[in-house]
Amino acid sequence: MKKIILAFIFLSGPLFLSQKAGIYDSPNYSINVPENWKATNDSDIVNVFPSSEIGAITISEYHDLEIPKEEIKKFILALYKSPDDENKIKSSKSKKGYTEYFYEYFDEKDRLFWVTKVFQKDKALYLVSINCGQKYWNGNYMSLFQDTFNSFKIKK
Repeated sequence: MKKIILAFIFLSGPLFLSQKAGIYDSPNYSINVPENWKATNDSDIVNVFPSSEIGAITISEYHDLEIPKEEIKKFILALYKSPDDENKIKSSKSKKGYTEYFYEYFDEKDRLFWVTKVFQKDKALYLVSINCGQKYWNGNYMSLFQDTFNSFKIKK
């Protein structure tokens, strides 16, 4: 009996340790917030970040923005003043009718990794990005940032 209890504790431990502390819930989207991370809303720009502040996930939403689909990739590259070709930005259709754009960029000057997703449908646009210092972009921080980033869900 002791072995069974010990095995249960050993096997279920990671489940309890990996649980999210909470969810940042807005009327239009939600995102999981890991334990010991903060979520702030500054003029409708949401930042989710670890208490060490070594990076952040930033969410901006726009509902009356007219950017033609043909211009979105240029818009994303302009955000970072990136010399990359538009072909580096991947796009796909999502289940809710949004076109999803995905882009990864490393800023050599500031030594920051940027990972960006843009969701566009008609005049609605959601911009979700990770920025993290190069020396922290490995192991546990990278996994936490990516898991949190990928938990972003549009409600409508």
